Parts: sequence; C-alpha cells; structure tokens
Amino acid sequence: MVVRKKRVKRVVLAYSGGLDTSVIVRWLIENYGCEVVCFSADIGHGVDAKNLKEKAKKIGAKKLVIKDLRNEFVHDFILPALKANALYEGEYPMATSLGRPLMAKWLVEIAHQEGADAIAHGCTGKGNDQVRFEVAARSLDPALKIIAPLREWELKTREEEIEYARKYHIPVKATKKSPYSIDSNLWGLSIECGALEDPWIEPPADTYIDLKPIDKLKDMPEYITIGFDKGVPVRLNGQKMKPLVIIEKAKTIGIKHGIGRIDLVENRVVGIKSREIYEAPAATILIHAHRHIESLTLDRETMHFKEMLAPRFAELIYYGLWFSPLREAMSAFFDKVQERVTGEVRLKLYRGNCLTVGRRSPYSLYRMSLATYDVGDKFDRSAAEGFIELFGLPSRVIAAVDKLKRSKG
Repeated sequence: MVVRKKRVKRVVLAYSGGLDTSVIVRWLIENYGCEVVCFSADIGHGVDAKNLKEKAKKIGAKKLVIKDLRNEFVHDFILPALKANALYEGEYPMATSLGRPLMAKWLVEIAHQEGADAIAHGCTGKGNDQVRFEVAARSLDPALKIIAPLREWELKTREEEIEYARKYHIPVKATKKSPYSIDSNLWGLSIECGALEDPWIEPPADTYIDLKPIDKLKDMPEYITIGFDKGVPVRLNGQKMKPLVIIEKAKTIGIKHGIGRIDLVENRVVGIKSREIYEAPAATILIHAHRHIESLTLDRETMHFKEMLAPRFAELIYYGLWFSPLREAMSAFFDKVQERVTGEVRLKLYRGNCLTVGRRSPYSLYRMSLATYDVGDKFDRSAAEGFIELFGLPSRVIAAVDKLKRSKG
C-alpha cells in the first residue's frame, strides 16, 4: 500500500544506477508524487552515460544530468587535503569523505537549475555519508527539503528491494547481494561489509579490487620522482603534467606495486566503530612525497604546528564539515604554509612499500655545512653549552624547589 508523503514538486536524486537508487526513483514518484531528476557525478570512478540515461528513463526519471567533476574534485577538494596531509585517525586519506561535499554542492546547484524543491540520496541510516550529504547541502541552501528513502521506506532487505524492482519493471542486474559495499574515486576506494565485519579475520583474497596480494607482485622496485610547486604536484619523472593526470598515473603505478593498502577500525561520525578496507595508491604516494618535501622546506615551528592542525582538519572533512568557516580558515593557513613547498622527491616503490630515497628544493633549509660531521663543518659547538644551560633552566628550577621541599620534610 502506498502511503503518500507530503507532496514535493521535483526532486534531484544522487543517482548511481545501482539497485538502491534505481528503486528510489520509482519510490519517490509513488510516495511523494514528484518528478525525479537524476544526477550522476564522475569523480574518477567512471560513468557509463548511455547506460545510465537509458536506465533512468525506463524507471521514470524526468531526466539525468551527468557532470564530469574530476578537475573540480582535484583542485577544490583533493589538493587542499593534500596540502594538509590530511589522514583521518592517522591512516585514512578520506577519498569518499572528500567526494561527498562536491556531490552535495552539485545536487543543490542542479536543484536550483531545475526548479526542484528537494534533493534525495541513497545513504543508509547508520553510515557517514548521510551526514556529509545533508550537512553540506544545508550549509549551501537550508531551504531545500532532503529526502533519505533508506531511512523512511518499508523495504527492509535487499530481497525486498529486488521484489519492488520486479513489481515496477525496474531493470536491475543483481539478484544476489555482493558481500561488499564499495565506493571509489580518483583518490581511492573503500570496501566494507561481508567477512570484514569481523575485525579479527584477515581480509579474504576477493576483498581487494585493484591491489594484488603482495606475494603476487613483481620482484622489482621502481623509482619515480614527484615535483611540487607550492605544495601542488606538477611533475612526474621530470615531465610537467596537470595534477589530475599525475593522480591518475600515480594510481596506476601504485597499483602495480601494491601501494596504499589500509585495514582500519575507525570511529564513524554516528558513534559506532566500523572495520574498513581502503585502497589508496595515489593518495598514499602523493601524501608521502608531500610530507617529505615539507620536511626539507618548512622550519621546525611551522612544520610541527601544521602537524598539530592536520588531524583536526581531517576530522572536519570526515565529519562532513567541508563548508564550515573553520575548514575554510584552516585551508587558508595551509595555502600560506605551502609558499615554500617547492621541489622534488624521489621515491622507491616495492611490494607495498613507498620509501623516500631523495629530496631537493631551491627552498631547502638543509645545510650540509651545519649538518655534517666531516670536513667543512661550520657548526659552532661552543654555543651548545650556553644553549643547554638556558634550555634546561626550567627543569633545574623545578628540581631545586622539589629538593628544598623534601629537605624540610
């Protein structure tokens, strides 16, 4: 029985063409009495435009809007995260987290273009993405209604969704659920569910999508050089390239050497712990290289302070607060810091390992005359005694006070 919801005129749906979003199109029409405009974004995972359009039309969507957002994704989302070396809980480069605010931005934009009064998504009621989509959308247009069918509808299982699809002649290929839930883009991919829900179990061989088992990789290292200009990757092996191309090539190279395999039990926004598997070859290579060019070009206080801010910046991204004033202010700080982060890093890639073996920069703060223990050493050792005397003064005072108290009983 259809229970008609409060009527909306037109809804823009974040549409992938999978079972959930395909069923959502018809469910919105039946339950909200609305027109549905589908929106699909290409942020590096590939979009089959012809197939998606045909499918959306058959289901009953008014139209499908497809946007190639790869360049915008790189320049407005990935690069700010790279400049910060942003890793959630020290490991996850947040490929999915970075993609959601961009998609939400365009959901809102297309809603304005199409005269829609609502947007919709296919996120579950216990995951992170519902938070990211909705917080971002409300930051951009709080007046738009947001519909989350998976939190509303009566369909409790995948089998019930398949039966619903059959009832309304919705073309779906899957009849048996894959054990994994997968999301991918330029910066990496995430894998969850199935056997991974037991954190003690080693991921089965079929868990990984692109990365091969370490023992199946070629026993031959590869050296690559990444060139940066103000924190932005602009050269690969000496050849000037756009950041998008470097990321795509770094992904291909990283896959070949098994780089970027992450197995993490993380704290979700909603408060539960979740075991996730990530493949992030491009992100792993570029963040690693970026950190090492920073180690050569940033002074100690700036570098250490930046490292204190990076985890907080990563939390803002993970929590879906991309469009917050704090995130924007922190990005401005990171942009300022990157003014001297120019140079090259040489990496050795071998069987899952990404090792820095060289770095150079016109802004290098490394001086051999100060660092060397060999001929040419110009460091004034006689200054060390006075430095230690002053540097350790607070500790000496505390020790003297404690000794005096003990002597008085």
